[in-house]
Amino acid sequence: MNAQELLRLDRAHVWHPYGPMPGTADPYVVESAAGVRLRLADGRELVDGMASWWAAVHGYRHPVLDAAVTDQLGRMSHVMFGGLTHAPAVTLARRLVEAAPGELAHVFLCDSGSVAVEVAVKMALQYWRSAGRSAKRRLATWRGGYHGDTFHPMSVCDPEGGMHQLWRGVLPAQVFAPPPPGGADAPVDPGYVAALETTLAAHAPELAAVIVEPVVQGAGGMRFHHPGYLRALRELCDAHDILLIFDEIATGFGRTGEFFAAAHAGVAPDVLCVGKALTGGYLSLAAALCTPRVARGISRGAVPVLAHGPTFMGNPLACAVANASLDLLDTGAWRADVARISAGLAAGLAPLRAVPGVADVRVLGAIGVVQTAGPVPVDRAAAAAIAEGVWLRPFRDLIYVMPPYITDDSDIARLCRGVGAAVEASVYQ
Repeated sequence: MNAQELLRLDRAHVWHPYGPMPGTADPYVVESAAGVRLRLADGRELVDGMASWWAAVHGYRHPVLDAAVTDQLGRMSHVMFGGLTHAPAVTLARRLVEAAPGELAHVFLCDSGSVAVEVAVKMALQYWRSAGRSAKRRLATWRGGYHGDTFHPMSVCDPEGGMHQLWRGVLPAQVFAPPPPGGADAPVDPGYVAALETTLAAHAPELAAVIVEPVVQGAGGMRFHHPGYLRALRELCDAHDILLIFDEIATGFGRTGEFFAAAHAGVAPDVLCVGKALTGGYLSLAAALCTPRVARGISRGAVPVLAHGPTFMGNPLACAVANASLDLLDTGAWRADVARISAGLAAGLAPLRAVPGVADVRVLGAIGVVQTAGPVPVDRAAAAAIAEGVWLRPFRDLIYVMPPYITDDSDIARLCRGVGAAVEASVYQ
């Protein structure tokens, strides 16, 4: 099929994420991808500033990852995980435990980040139910977060400015604190910590867990906060007998400059969710890791099992490429790459602070964000970036980049020019 026929069928049948049906604008047809470039059907090549929604940290068609998939395909592509096991999954679980902070020792593999959050929540709820404290059934978080699009994750996304406010009254009512103030470099506000303690203390008898994205709130608004707030949360959860869940689906595997963002704070959660970059963006795979305390608590209950089992849990292809991705990360080269990208984004985006209509510019690790004073016209802004040879996907009032770690300095400069073009298309209307 040629591109026009693909688009005709796409309009007729394909429902794209966060879009109407039928769509109001045609998507761009990608013919192939290699390195950091997407090749469109019309021959244009775009530097990918999104890393396929933050997952393709090693870029596309990486020979090590390609080889891992090909080798595993010659052995088995999938086998059920109930009653069976295999080397790729066991190896991956061991490596995740070795890389994780604190006492996280047990790994539940699943097939998407949102499901990993569902599993983490189920772990927390079942832990307290098994302990005879079933009143502890609510969750707490701070506003501005995003944890996925399935039901319990939606309930801890921002209920006011988030995309899931449509479901208010249907979702479980959770406990929300204000978002942490300032940016990653702003000092910890003792008044905010005191207010956080007041909130958690007031609801402690009914709280199963606190769940937050450490250091960076992703799709809820690309906000950064001081790691000290994570240390405060750890202390408050311990003091008030509440489990702590870190959602590192967006921040894990080096994106913030540390392997896990929790390392910025030097603390560990009771449950950790990972996904996205786990397989280097090749296949869908996620995991929820928990401490022995949580696992033992569930196993001592009247129902001594975690009643959850995705069909493609522990998929061998996904686990094999995840292990290959970890091999690449184990070289440590990502640290220098992320630092280099961070410096390039800071320098390249800084001039945009002076542009009328720009509210903020912020950079942390391999994340660069320009926040505008009003909503970004997504299609117009994306088209302006494409004219500069760059693929971006803005949302709300945010034009941002989270590129693959292999993106070189010249392409980082191009990404910054693409962001600038998108900003101009957004604020000069």
